[in-house]
Amino acid sequence: PMYPYMWNLNNNGTNGAVVDEDIDAPEAWDTFTGSDTVVVAVLDTGVDYTHPDLAPNMWTNPGEIPNNGLDDDGNGWVDDVHGVGPGVGMGYGDPMDFDLEVGHGTHVAGTIGAVGNNDLGVTGVNWDVQIMAVNVLMDDLGAAAGTDAVVIAGLSYVTMMKERYDVNVVVSNHSYGGAAFSSARRAAIQDHIDAGILFVAASGNDGTNNDTVPHYPSSYD
Repeated sequence: PMYPYMWNLNNNGTNGAVVDEDIDAPEAWDTFTGSDTVVVAVLDTGVDYTHPDLAPNMWTNPGEIPNNGLDDDGNGWVDDVHGVGPGVGMGYGDPMDFDLEVGHGTHVAGTIGAVGNNDLGVTGVNWDVQIMAVNVLMDDLGAAAGTDAVVIAGLSYVTMMKERYDVNVVVSNHSYGGAAFSSARRAAIQDHIDAGILFVAASGNDGTNNDTVPHYPSSYD
């Protein structure tokens, strides 16, 4: 029902917008609407995995028994059923979105993979997909996290699940950034890429030229 307002997917020129300034989503959907065999990791403020327009498209760890307080698959994270929350604590397996104001990670996950054609809410670019939630930006009180150690822990988790547990993580999304360069983060990103995971980062939010004013992670080589 909210699809007519999603001008980024299909812009019909209402409210003074420019016709077809969009990503041509309907043309893409004529060919492909996504796949539930593809996993996309969202490293952000977490994801509300109970949201009715996201829950069917959340990744579920087949090696983990929910809510038993144990690390069933031996990967170092307890109850990592839909991902992990290093923003809250190392080994913390609940990736719930703790951005109490706007739910940024949930919004990002919805753009990527809100269920399509279900007569509910919005639609993601992928109607079918598996979202792996990784909270690296917020603690459970809604305060900022995002330190090197936390982000690297999130990256390392995704890389590990791809390499050691054969989870089909195709791409990870990073809609955050700043001016600080970190060689440790760069190394973790390189490991991520070496594992065969496409790394996608936001680059334009500050309205500056990244060639002259670096913005990380989008400005890593």
